[in-house]
Parts: sequence; C-alpha cells; structure tokens
Amino acid sequence: MEPPVNKYANTSASGDIADGERRRSVVVELPLGDAVDTFDLEKAVCSHGLFMMAPNYWDPLSKTLKRPLRLDSNEDTASSSSSSSSSSSSSSLLVQISHPSHTLGSLSLRVFGTDSLSPLHRQSLLDQVRRMLRLSEAEERILREFREVYGGAKERGFGRVFRSPTLFEDMVKCILLCNCQFLVLYAGEDELWPRVVEFDEACSSSIQWSRTLSMARALCELQLELQCPLLGESIAKVDNGSNISSPTAETEDFAPTTPQKELKRKTPNNGSTINNQTNETVTDHFVPTTPAVKEKQKAEALTSLLSSHKEEDYCKHCDSFWSSIPTDEVNSRSSYDLQSNRIGNFPSPGELAKLDEKFLAKRCNLGYRASRILSLAKSVVEGRIQLRQLEEASSELSLSNYDKLGDQLKGIDGFGPFTCANVLMCMGFYHVIPTDSETIRHLKQVHAVSSTVQTVKERAEVMYEKYAPFQFLAYWSEVWSFYEERFGKTSEMPQSDYKLITAANMRPKASRNQKKRTKRSL
Repeated sequence: MEPPVNKYANTSASGDIADGERRRSVVVELPLGDAVDTFDLEKAVCSHGLFMMAPNYWDPLSKTLKRPLRLDSNEDTASSSSSSSSSSSSSSLLVQISHPSHTLGSLSLRVFGTDSLSPLHRQSLLDQVRRMLRLSEAEERILREFREVYGGAKERGFGRVFRSPTLFEDMVKCILLCNCQFLVLYAGEDELWPRVVEFDEACSSSIQWSRTLSMARALCELQLELQCPLLGESIAKVDNGSNISSPTAETEDFAPTTPQKELKRKTPNNGSTINNQTNETVTDHFVPTTPAVKEKQKAEALTSLLSSHKEEDYCKHCDSFWSSIPTDEVNSRSSYDLQSNRIGNFPSPGELAKLDEKFLAKRCNLGYRASRILSLAKSVVEGRIQLRQLEEASSELSLSNYDKLGDQLKGIDGFGPFTCANVLMCMGFYHVIPTDSETIRHLKQVHAVSSTVQTVKERAEVMYEKYAPFQFLAYWSEVWSFYEERFGKTSEMPQSDYKLITAANMRPKASRNQKKRTKRSL
C-alpha cells in the first residue's frame, strides 16, 4: 500500500541527497489568516526568555526556529497510555519553522525524518506551532487591542509573547524560573546592589538565569537518554569528559571554586601558585583550559562518536528527533551547532513520572525543583491534573476565571504566586505581572521607583494599571526593550550569549564606578 504522501492540501514531501541516501522531509504550510498583517516570526519568537530554553533553537542567520515536536500533543492521553514510549503516537520529529518571503500569507513547517504525515499528526504539529506563536483569533484580537492602548508596541512589533508547544512544558519551565535562593536586588534610594536576604519564591529569575538554561537543557538531554539509552550513555560520557583524551578532562575548571585569597598564595621566588594546605602547586594537578577549549574537545569527541555509528545503528533504539538528522550533516557542523542538536525533546509527563527523585535532581541539577516537577508529572499521568481542561478553561479571559484557575494552580506542589502568575500569562491572561527581583530592578532603573520584595507587587500594579487588561504586556514590552538596548537584538545573539542576560550585567555603569570609588575611599 502506498503511503499518503501528497494527500493533504498544504503538505508536500521533499528530500535532500546525502551520500546517496535521501533525507526525508515533509513541508506543511500554516496559513496566517487575519494575522498576516501583524505577524513577524522573529518578533514572535524572540520575545521572552522561554525561546532561549532548550529544546528551542533560534537560528540568527536563517531566522528560523528549530525544535522537536511530538506527533501527538495530547499530553493527558499520551501520558496515561499503556503503550511504550517508542510508539508512533509519542514520537518526536525535528521541525523547522520559517516565514519565506514568497509566501507571506503562511508559515512553512519542514518536518524532518518522514515522507508522510497522517491528518492527525499534521494537525497536532500545526496546533503546537499555533500555540507557541499565539496564532489564534483570540490572541490576534488581544494583540490589536493592546497596540491601541500601548502605542510603542506597534512600532516595536511587540504583542506576541513566545511560549511552549504544550502547557506541561510551560509549567515545568516556570518552575525552573524560580531560581534564586540567596541573592536579590536591593533597590534603595541611591543604589541598586545584590544583597543577601531571606525571601520566598517570588524573587527569582534574573540572578541565576544561566542555571535555568542549563536545567532546561539537561532535561532535554535526559529525554534523549530515555529514548535512546545507548547513544545517550555515550553522549553523557562525552559531556563529563570521560571520552576525551586530554588532561583537562579531569577537572571542570582550572580556577578553584573557593575564594582565591583563602586557597592561594605566591612564593617570592618564582611566583607559582601554592595550595596553602598541601604546599603542592596547583599546576601539578591541573592544566589551564578555557570553556571554548573544552567545548571544542567535546565537539570533536561527539563527532567521532557519531561517525562510528551508522544512522540505523541507533535509530532502532532511539525514538527522538535525532533519527531525523543524518550523521554526515552533524559531522559538518561547528561545535556551536552540535550543541543545539545533541538533545532530545522536552520530556513528557509520562517520561518524567517514572523517574526517581534523587536521580532526576542529580542528573539535571534541579535541587528542590525535582520533587515539584515529579509531583506535577505524576499528577498529570494519574489524572489529578487535566491539562486539556485547564487549556480549554483559559479560553474565557475573565477576572473570575483567572481567580478560579489560579486557585487550581495554587493547589499544585511548588506553585506559589510567581509561578502561578507566569503559567497564567502563558495561558493568555495579561492583567497580572509576575513580580520578582527583575521587577524591582526594572522599576528602579527605568522608572526611578524604589521597591522591596514586600512592596514590588503593589508598585507594579500602580505603575501599569492604565494599560488594563494588558498590564503584563506593557511591562514586558519595556523589559524586553531594555534588554535589547543593553545587549543588542536577542534574535541576533549566538546561543552562547543567552546566559549573559543577568542582573549583574544590567546594573548601571555609574553604580559600578561609584562602588569602586567607595571601595578605594575605605
């Protein structure tokens, strides 16, 4: 029986020849409809830190978004299914989303690793892309109304805030945003400095943004290992350096993790670094290296690993999107590109619910978040949390419905005010601003309004109430614009620079110079 390749209206099959083998792919068109006049792929994707988190990969050169998507996006059904993880209903394929200039009225979705899509799978992929890019009639209406209220949004092309293809992925990533345990930004009358204080989960994302990125990436690496144990185990060895033939593989970094003043001193004779406790030179044990050198070594080791495995050797074990990427193409990529492709999809509730909490915490460096993520996954799998019902309920964007959904979310382990507000924002509610240390910084640095952990919510409400019911959109438009003024366009950033968007790098230069003068005066 012939496969239904060109059976559907906006679907076509194509292939690229590589070493005599055809790389299978299907192109699906997503009509923009009423959004054709307001939609900008670059602006829609690069509008929130969620786009920087794995497995999303924005290509600054081609202006395309790549990531794996599941052929069945119904998490409630897929998670509770008795079928194995290798079933076709739960498999993932790499999807590249672009907006070709010759088809301005539609987006192009190239789906790799197949030469046909069933109507169900095609619809599932389209639904996930629509969700990520907020391509619905309701979101289009909100965007147009918001731009009428907030004039600067239209000029900036702002109005769509990127989110994940599924609610579960959004919920877990909002847990990962709760990141800061010891430092917050203190906004006083004349300064803006990190201070050590005690606080709850409301002070979060800006201090350890790099860790948020690494935790999301680790979860996607874990998903690859779960889908493809043999390849995942080999990649894990490359990551920890055990497959790299180099003396630098014995240590994570040359520099010690303890303060240098306590660990090091210099001899008056040759100036070599001495360990105060053992009197042994540090260079007796470590060879100086840099992150760039280590990544190059990892890339070379990974290239060697993939070169030694034919595609069919690991595809029989691996149901992740890796099966859609030919080995020869991976070998031709730089270490930067390799990093973006040696991960799996974001793990599903069913995949996470089977894991041990201690293993998950250690493997992905999640800390206390591991128990919260496992609890959430198990609740979804066991039917205590119905994700589809939550999504359907969010179609009514009323204050009463917000309160009702908020009460449901607050009943989930680890979902405090900040996490709930972020999840509800992802669900389409924009009248509440998730306040944290970043809000404190923004109000102080942009509006000269001082606040604390206790007062920031009230100060933000007063500041943005004139934009109701789009307070968050107005606030986030300012925040994102500030980021791009400070760091450049996020859509043009290399992936390696995402971690630089931190509170420490956003302090006013005048404040840092003033701090230096203060130290000298002391």
